[in-house]
Amino acid sequence: QVQLVESGGGLVQAGGSLRLSCAASGLTFSTYAMGWFRQAPGKEREFVGRISRSGGSTIYADSVKGRFSISRDNAKNTVYLQMNSLKREDTAVYYCAADRGVFGSSYYNEYDYWGQGTQVTVSS
Repeated sequence: QVQLVESGGGLVQAGGSLRLSCAASGLTFSTYAMGWFRQAPGKEREFVGRISRSGGSTIYADSVKGRFSISRDNAKNTVYLQMNSLKREDTAVYYCAADRGVFGSSYYNEYDYWGQGTQVTVSS
């Protein structure tokens, strides 16, 4: 079956960096666009960014633009979220998701598979 497993979360000070990974199995990874979402306590799931099947196209939410970047390695079936200049408001559970479309979407209900999430906590 399809599995998406996120890793790399943790506790970091404001201004610091983290890199999240999402390892995929059970699907042909290169035929899926990938997205990252996050959900803070008491808030709705929020789009962070997405990357196209080939990795040639990325889109980011305004809240993370210029600080976060998404990349993928289709040979390793893995997508990454590099997070720099972290802020307290970036604290959330981060999820990766797979979309059969070419470019992915900013809408969570258009994704076909989800990981279990990894906690990122930014302290001041």
